[in-house]
Amino acid sequence: MKKIITFSLVLCSLMAVGQEQAAQDQVDATTGYNKWSIDLGAGISKPTRPFSNGAFANTPSLFQGDIGVRYMVNEKFGFNADFGFNSFTNDKNSIEFDTRYFRTTLEVVVNAGHIMGLNKLHDRLGLLLHAGLGASYFKGTDAVLKSEEWMVNLQAGITPQYRLTNNMALFADFSVLGHAMQDITLDGLSRTGTRGFNGLVINASFGLNIYLGKGDTHADWHIFDAEEKIDELMAQMDQMAKEYADDDKDGVPNYLDRDNTTESGVRVDKNGRALDMNKNGIPDDLESALDMRYASKNDLSNFTPGSNGMDGTSQNGVIKKLINEGYVNVYFLYSSTKPALYSLESINTIVTYMNNNPSATATLTGYSDELGTPEFNKNLSERRAKVVYDVLIASGIDASRLSHKGNGEDASVKKESEEARQLVRRVTFKVN
Repeated sequence: MKKIITFSLVLCSLMAVGQEQAAQDQVDATTGYNKWSIDLGAGISKPTRPFSNGAFANTPSLFQGDIGVRYMVNEKFGFNADFGFNSFTNDKNSIEFDTRYFRTTLEVVVNAGHIMGLNKLHDRLGLLLHAGLGASYFKGTDAVLKSEEWMVNLQAGITPQYRLTNNMALFADFSVLGHAMQDITLDGLSRTGTRGFNGLVINASFGLNIYLGKGDTHADWHIFDAEEKIDELMAQMDQMAKEYADDDKDGVPNYLDRDNTTESGVRVDKNGRALDMNKNGIPDDLESALDMRYASKNDLSNFTPGSNGMDGTSQNGVIKKLINEGYVNVYFLYSSTKPALYSLESINTIVTYMNNNPSATATLTGYSDELGTPEFNKNLSERRAKVVYDVLIASGIDASRLSHKGNGEDASVKKESEEARQLVRRVTFKVN
């Protein structure tokens, strides 16, 4: 009896774990369907063998029932912890006996309805197959023979289903139990004389699948539509192609290009770095776009450290103005805190300036577009500034020379324009 209680406690523990898991997170983050269920069934049985001479059970025998705690790994496969009880009593022309039979089994479950495409016939019809190993125990009522036995069981069955709601389904289960190591007959009145797979019990149950979780459906009924998924992925690829297209072939994606009709964007090399042919730390295409208040194109073309015609002080002054007037920014994609690859050149410009000016300090200010709540955007802008701050420190700039903050939303552009919104997802710099 202690062993029976132990099995019951184990089953109750499994159920508690399942319910706790259901309460915490029943909806898979990627699939969106529930995975746990409690399966309750009751019905009739046919104990077939072995029996003593002159002993036989009612056909069918009442009562048998089972409780299952099931977890589906995906919409096709899962596991089930099953606990059952049978009552075997003699027929009116048999030797009298009364046997109580207990079982527990760990099974693999296959959603044959999905595999066979049963849902194509009707979306409420399902079919599960299950099989596994466990332990069985029975106790008879004979006063002379110690009529109790522990056995190994092998259970297999088929379970048709009918979905009532998204949280509940009816089922009918037909299972066969085979016994190994059975030394006493099922009536408990004699010994069998053999220890092989000589025991056989057939069960038929009717019951309910109770699905746990907050999802719209359970794995039993979730249909993976490959064609729909492919269409969704293709639509995403088309959208990405539009966003990352470069109509004017200037090396800048459309969604970042301020002028998508000319070749005035920032050209990049094969590694995604802005072209800087004269190695002065400023992308060549930015030089051509500078305000003439700061320097002429000829000055910038000769803008190299130690070059004739422009001393180091003038060079630093131009770079400082470029930085402070917003020509050097780090850009981010929507809701992202990872700097875009082409923006690494801007970070390199700041690193170069800070290394060439050991007394200089810099303030980093993050921004976001207007999409999202003000609280979210404020946090996002702060995290963007912090990421660039960390990159600069990792590049060798002392933390004492840097500060960072987030200014939240930049509402200076039209909210309905994706291209304009991209321009404000950035981190700017102020150096002194």
